[in-house]
Amino acid sequence: MTTDSPRWFTSSYSNNGGDCVKVAANLVASRGVVPVSDSKSVDGPVLIVPAAAFSAFVSAVRTGTFGVV
Repeated sequence: MTTDSPRWFTSSYSNNGGDCVKVAANLVASRGVVPVSDSKSVDGPVLIVPAAAFSAFVSAVRTGTFGVV
């Protein structure tokens, strides 16, 4: 069992008043997951997303195909 702790970061685009999410990509290699949380809620809930699903989400947002059926 690994004892890795999330190393949170927010996007460089998040200087808009703090309405953004934070992610901890450092757990992809050791656990295969990407924790996601609200940047305004330091002790708030954390959503654990499989790394492949998070990667697909980011790719779809970047290409403008997110939500296209």
